[in-house]
Amino acid sequence: MAKIISLVNQKGGVGKTTTSINLAAALGKEGKKTLLIDLDSQSNASTGLGYTTGEFEHDIYEIMTGVCPIEKGIIKTKFQNLYIIPSTINLAGVELEFVKNMLENTEFRQNEQLKNAIATIEDKFDYIIIDCQPSLGITTMNALVASNSVIIPVQCEFFALEGITQLLNTIILVQSNMNPNLRIEGVLLTMLDGRTNIGLEVIEDVRKYFKNKVFNTIIPRLVRLVEAPSHGKPISDYDPMSRATLAYQNLAKEVISRNGD
Repeated sequence: MAKIISLVNQKGGVGKTTTSINLAAALGKEGKKTLLIDLDSQSNASTGLGYTTGEFEHDIYEIMTGVCPIEKGIIKTKFQNLYIIPSTINLAGVELEFVKNMLENTEFRQNEQLKNAIATIEDKFDYIIIDCQPSLGITTMNALVASNSVIIPVQCEFFALEGITQLLNTIILVQSNMNPNLRIEGVLLTMLDGRTNIGLEVIEDVRKYFKNKVFNTIIPRLVRLVEAPSHGKPISDYDPMSRATLAYQNLAKEVISRNGD
């Protein structure tokens, strides 16, 4: 049975999609069959693995709206043990589609559509990583309801904890009403520039606030890590000797260890 982990932070620019891509790829290299679900209408996780929105037959929007079964949307990537369900701009219209369905069917549960779809294939994977959009809207709620746990990327810069309280309140709401087993997998510190004092101060503040929930691994701010998506590759394939490659390998090992594999 797959462990389902969502990458969530309603604040943009914190390294969420970068981490989704590279954690999924690193888990694959650790021998774990991994599915990456692109749940952002900007499709950055899809393009970051070398896909363009016109080259696949089905997307996550069609799966969530029942147009096609989830099996038809899964694509085997060229990277080790890594599969993806891509996204397109169509996903931006999913909320309107759900409203229409609720008006037509009082039994329709808009926050459970992703969970219902994943249930049919979760025994085929070791890990399912969900890259959420930078908001707490309907797609992110679907991800939280479908997930076992959440990774919260936090950028090592000023205002790093801005909005975290709102996110934690949303997680508590989901735990109370829709997914009592949801937990915080960990808080991941990203984009650390070791030359600045502010980065070290943020690390101290985040560890004081979240304590043992903070991953030991810290993702550095590196040009090669920024370049990799434009080449359609995770950092481990774009630059195997990069410090970022080692960081994501270590993160994958931490995730595997926390889940008792």
